Amino acid sequence: MNFLLSSEQHEMQRAVERYFDESLDTVALHKLFDDESDSGGHDPKLWSGLAELGVLGINLPEEQGGLGLEMIDLALIAETLGSRAAPVPFIGHVLATLAIAWAGSDTQRARWLPPLLDGSVIAAVGFAGNENENENDPKAASWTVPGAPHAQLFVLGLKDGQLALVERDDQGVAVASRASTDRTRRLGVVTLDHAPHETLPDASAHADRLRDAALILLAADAFGGATRCHEMAVAYAREREQFGQPIGQFQAVKHQLADMVVAVEPARGLHWYAAHAFDHRERDEAARMAALAKAHLADLYVSTARRCVEIHGGMGYTWELDVHIFLRRAMFDHAWMGSPAHHRARAADLAGW
Repeated sequence: MNFLLSSEQHEMQRAVERYFDESLDTVALHKLFDDESDSGGHDPKLWSGLAELGVLGINLPEEQGGLGLEMIDLALIAETLGSRAAPVPFIGHVLATLAIAWAGSDTQRARWLPPLLDGSVIAAVGFAGNENENENDPKAASWTVPGAPHAQLFVLGLKDGQLALVERDDQGVAVASRASTDRTRRLGVVTLDHAPHETLPDASAHADRLRDAALILLAADAFGGATRCHEMAVAYAREREQFGQPIGQFQAVKHQLADMVVAVEPARGLHWYAAHAFDHRERDEAARMAALAKAHLADLYVSTARRCVEIHGGMGYTWELDVHIFLRRAMFDHAWMGSPAHHRARAADLAGW
């Protein structure tokens, strides 16, 4: 079986890379990252440009406004955004879009999919884990939601795989920013106080699938970030000189760089296969591969980002370089949706070990 990317997939990735390389230089990234206001960390123009590339619903059927592509194509976009530490609410938005497309009623799809696909409405998803005693009652509950400070629509998880659809502007809905290590993807606490809401009628049938999609996209983001960390470390080792020669000539640094690429490059196939299994394998295998991809690549991202800091030496700890932005992003990918240890245990259970 051929798992190489097609020319169309390569060009899709290159198009997103070109857009961010032209629209988001280091200065612009740091400006967004450093903005500590409640609405900080988000550039509407940057988000609009990404939406215009048509990537926000590429794996939805054409009759729902998508391109009829697969999870691997969506994962490739997440990989590219991870490699640029893109400060856009992509993962939460596309997960909320998928939830409505898969589990929503015809009325909900007709109302929300068009503005979600063109980016004029930003959505975010909060999975189960509400900060109240009765997780099945959304009338008085709160969720910590990535992307919440910039979202107008929320898909919120309840017990038993149910999902509630909530509009930000409705009475009884409050959103408060929450401090986060990763400032490229801001957190917010969404609190409902007898707020109106709609349930997605087929949510319980798709809840596990939505979780697996989240794990695959996180794994893809982590792989893209780890790849960029290695590239930054190599570039710095070539230009930084000590004792009259680039530090990349020193054996200890060579070993670190070699260890990084040996760890990172073979992991590419892990999230690619997890995305392939999502559409083409039995649900148990798809779930197991999604869990393994998230677990391994989240750990890999953190370790690679730390090595990148080490190779940069004292400069790696400064606020001015991009290195800490990727390390903080790696910590988000590591923590959200469960730790690597949790998902390794899940994968073992799914494999019958």
